[in-house]
Amino acid sequence: MSRPNLNRRTFLGGTAGLAGATLMGRPALAAGSVTAAIYPGTWEEAFRDIVAPALMEEHDIDLQLDPAYAVDQIAKARAARGLPPFDVFVLDPGPAASGLEMGLYAPLDLSKLTNAGKLPEAFVSETGVPVAAQVVGIGYNPTKLDAPSGWAALFEDPYASRLGLTGFQTTFGTTSLIEIAKAFGGSQTDIDPAMARIQEILPKVAAVAQPASMAGLFQQGQIDVMYTNTQTVANLKGRGVDIEFAVPDTGAIAFVTTMHLVEDAENPDNAHKYIDTVISQGVQSRLMEAPFNFVPVNGDVELIASLPMASLDEMSSFVRHDWGEINPLRPGWIERFNREVAK
Repeated sequence: MSRPNLNRRTFLGGTAGLAGATLMGRPALAAGSVTAAIYPGTWEEAFRDIVAPALMEEHDIDLQLDPAYAVDQIAKARAARGLPPFDVFVLDPGPAASGLEMGLYAPLDLSKLTNAGKLPEAFVSETGVPVAAQVVGIGYNPTKLDAPSGWAALFEDPYASRLGLTGFQTTFGTTSLIEIAKAFGGSQTDIDPAMARIQEILPKVAAVAQPASMAGLFQQGQIDVMYTNTQTVANLKGRGVDIEFAVPDTGAIAFVTTMHLVEDAENPDNAHKYIDTVISQGVQSRLMEAPFNFVPVNGDVELIASLPMASLDEMSSFVRHDWGEINPLRPGWIERFNREVAK
């Protein structure tokens, strides 16, 4: 289907495209282009440094990145009215399930993804493939605290007074609070026990903050224990921070971040090449290394010793969650946490 000359790609080519070419030190003109949503921060930096050059070298495709958190990606796509602002989503499980329900994805042609066979089969579907894994547990300062045994231990001394709390805005926060609820008799859909225990210790917790602030609070020594993912722990250790990752006695939480082809994507062929580049062994290996510390999903990548598993197959035994059940309840949980805890 042809498009008018004055469209999204024309605009990006004249602004972000030129800036990207200058930053990347590569030619402004390429055989093709693709625009991909990307999480701001570590993800954006990693994809500019590693994925963009690999895509250019392998396919002569210019990568334009549109930094946006998951909920903003969904909102942009819904408001686009047939002219999507990017070709590829990158989403955690909750927003990914919402996008599927809204019909925002085009089917992927897995025959065009030469590396799809290297991915954990359980996470591959006709509308999305995993590009990074997340492993969630407890980060703690080993110079001040012993490793906590599990989620319930966080609500006892000496952990409670050094604990950093954050809410349901993120996938790691939501899943951690669900597991805390389960430790006190709750369930995937009943977080009342977690909220009750939080109220009990709230007067003495070290901090209640937004998710993006937790790493900084830990680095500054304002908190010494928090629920978090292995990537955050590795990033802090790389800065010389005293931190270790503890697997709770009920097991670490695992989920994957996935990429999806946007319905009516402007460059679907290039989008497939982009996704295939992201999941290739070489790119996955480099993303796993410091300073980015991604957990790879390509089975040919030899995992580094700091990860809490020896192979990706072990992820099938980690704690997973049903986002079809969680998503309808999550907005209310966010509002309740903000009202009762972050007030």
